[in-house]
Amino acid sequence: MTDERRQYQMRRRAESQRETRLRITESAVELHGTLGPSKTTMSAVAAHAGVRRSTLYRHFPDEAALFEACSSHWAAANPPPDPSGWAAIVSPEERLSNALGELYAFYGRAAPMLENLLRDEHTMPIVAERFAAFHFYLGAVVETLLSGRRLRGSAQRRVRAVLGHAIAFSSWRSLVVEQGLDPAEASRLMCALVEAARARPVVRDAA
Repeated sequence: MTDERRQYQMRRRAESQRETRLRITESAVELHGTLGPSKTTMSAVAAHAGVRRSTLYRHFPDEAALFEACSSHWAAANPPPDPSGWAAIVSPEERLSNALGELYAFYGRAAPMLENLLRDEHTMPIVAERFAAFHFYLGAVVETLLSGRRLRGSAQRRVRAVLGHAIAFSSWRSLVVEQGLDPAEASRLMCALVEAARARPVVRDAA
């Protein structure tokens, strides 16, 4: 066998291995997005990908390795909005409106996977470990949206809490999925709620 022929076969083998690894990864992504990580077994991934279990374990020796590849692949294809663009908006109200519009659009695209990850993070440490980055991201978004509001004390605490509520996936799901609001209308309602949180609450005497 010539060196050229040997090199060609090595390239073909490497390409086949990459294709197999990608097929397994994409199968894991699809099953995590439909069934959820807690209901996705290694055997199910192998069957979905059309490979033997031995082939799967050759590429991914354990569930953690497969979950890492699955998470990275899905995150690369479904990145959340970049808060740096919002930080450049001077008006806090306009900044919030832009952020909610982009976040709610992201939630609309990523809902099946986020729903399953939020469900399983309480029972699967591997999900909680990987999903912690998303919670950190939301915390950074709150800080970006709070910037420039010049609030103190109880007003700052209220606005921070309402901002956290407004950008949460669960809030989008409640308003848009469960209550049937248009995402733009849901965004406007959350903006109004944040503005209301700035005012001092009125405490009425008991009758």
